Amino acid sequence: MARAHVEEPAQVRLGDGSIARVVPSRFAGGYELEVDGTPQSHVDPDDPTHLHFEYVARMGAVIDRLRLPGQPITAIHLGGGALTLPRYIAHTRPGSRQQVVELEQPLIDLVRAQLPLPRDAQVRVRIGDARTVAAKLPAGLQGAADLVVSDVFAGAQTPAHLTTVEYYRVLAGLLAPDGVLLVNVADGAGLAFARRQVATVRAVLPEVIVLAEVQTLKGRRFGNLVIAASAAPLPVEWLPRLMAAGPHPAKVAQGDEIDAFARGAAVVTDADASASPKPSASLFEL
Repeated sequence: MARAHVEEPAQVRLGDGSIARVVPSRFAGGYELEVDGTPQSHVDPDDPTHLHFEYVARMGAVIDRLRLPGQPITAIHLGGGALTLPRYIAHTRPGSRQQVVELEQPLIDLVRAQLPLPRDAQVRVRIGDARTVAAKLPAGLQGAADLVVSDVFAGAQTPAHLTTVEYYRVLAGLLAPDGVLLVNVADGAGLAFARRQVATVRAVLPEVIVLAEVQTLKGRRFGNLVIAASAAPLPVEWLPRLMAAGPHPAKVAQGDEIDAFARGAAVVTDADASASPKPSASLFEL
């Protein structure tokens, strides 16, 4: 097991001037990666299956359903953070082939120094813009990924060019015929941004479910929603297992609920895209 090397908060300055730090988690044990005070990732070096952030745990529940339990998969992660999900997959599905795309080399250097990956983890990191690098991944990865994860934030917002139908077409091209795309969407009251994201993803990959905390999915508070999408039907037996996996209170929207959720929402294009809503600074305060 790789051991953390955090003795005191370590930090680096990123290209946009923001400060990334690895700090001990105040609530869950392990460590958190923060960017300008916004929590980005949580890692427990002693237990890679400990997915503290609720939306990451929901992603983990979907990942657990892919292929046979414990079977290696091919995964592409857009947005590196502290490499939480690559660690989870390396631990639960040994031998998996994983690619991570991260914009900031200093951030990856910080994470590798403070929270090193296990030596047997087959994780390659590529530095660059998520959309640009995804479009240029080797031919052997095109149409071969069992899983593509889009979880890219600049500070507390997803950049506009990573929210469009043109972007999701690039990601769909990486997926195997029954591969699954997971997208982390952050939104608040009314869910206007999330509704457009569901409509946009569904314009490319028609089979869609949404996982979230109940009040978040109702648009009553700011939070994270996970879109799971595929060109192939998502197995119906997944749904009760995803509900049971939590975190609770959990909600999995499907079928008619997705139709209603996205009804009237315009597909996002490069011509009209905007970054995701910025949460209130108080959201991350004690």
